[in-house]
Amino acid sequence: MINGHGDDAYHYEGITSDFSSNICAHTTHQHLMAHLAACPGLLDHYPEPEAWSLERLIAAREGIDPACVVTTSGATEAIYIIAACCAAQHFDRAVIPTPTFSEYADACHLSGIRVETSQLHHMPDADLRHGAVIWLCNPNNPTGTVYDQLLIDRLSAACDLVVLDQSYENYTAAHVMSARWACRYDNVIQLHSMTKAYGVPGLRLGYITANARLTEKLRRFLRPWSVSALAVEAGKYLLAHDDLICRPDLGEARRLRDALCGVPGISVEPTQTNFMLCRFERGSAASLKECLARRHHILIRDASNFQRLTLSHFRIAAQTPAENDALVAAVREETEAASLPDA
Repeated sequence: MINGHGDDAYHYEGITSDFSSNICAHTTHQHLMAHLAACPGLLDHYPEPEAWSLERLIAAREGIDPACVVTTSGATEAIYIIAACCAAQHFDRAVIPTPTFSEYADACHLSGIRVETSQLHHMPDADLRHGAVIWLCNPNNPTGTVYDQLLIDRLSAACDLVVLDQSYENYTAAHVMSARWACRYDNVIQLHSMTKAYGVPGLRLGYITANARLTEKLRRFLRPWSVSALAVEAGKYLLAHDDLICRPDLGEARRLRDALCGVPGISVEPTQTNFMLCRFERGSAASLKECLARRHHILIRDASNFQRLTLSHFRIAAQTPAENDALVAAVREETEAASLPDA
């Protein structure tokens, strides 16, 4: 899906607060930018065809063999690589619990894999067998739900392959599976996002972890030089600076959720992350988004294009306390206006 994601402030003028992206709010990159500026030779030569030097550093960080790491140009490229590999391995169906990130289904459709959407608690284990790959976003976008280890173990026992997208693993206090532990499985592939971990969405840098038998198959679908020299060098710098890892203020996210729940006409689902799924009960999310952007210079994510959601759903990610208070006030104003007889 090229269009329809968050972080689309380019469609508007004067946005001052962006709640539409799940990326950890207000990170600073001045030291990273200064480091890259001091490495002008990065532009003079091709990068490594595959980012082996960065993979070794990631492996050391995760406590796994470098053969278990595949670096990609963002987690989204990894999704398409995995789908293509699954098709080549004759997987004929993908099971995708919804609502979730749309690129799983898009990548599977592109590779000719039949997609079945579901709700996990309605699906018996028998339905997950026979050439099925299941895709889990953990924590899940857009709901902020974290799947527990017992469920993942059950799914790995039932399915031929489990893909765990852990792009938001740093955005929750709940337990998520470590790469070291996942590499013990014969049928689990993890996705990780340095984009999310360090708040650098413009960089496009992610990686896959899995046991070496799986990564060997995945490497056949890599494109040469897909990770730029700038991204490789940035990744090395970021891995050496733990202080730059994004750690959202989950307490502030809870405060924002509680405040929004107090606005008549707004409902908010429980979340274990900094982002949350909301519903505007007095109109469409698209209309609320437009009003907030035009009148209040605040951007939210219209979530109506997530499968199984309605035209009233939107997603937000907590920002600073002042920005969060401004959002609550603006939403309250717009919901009150929507409730007027002539609105």
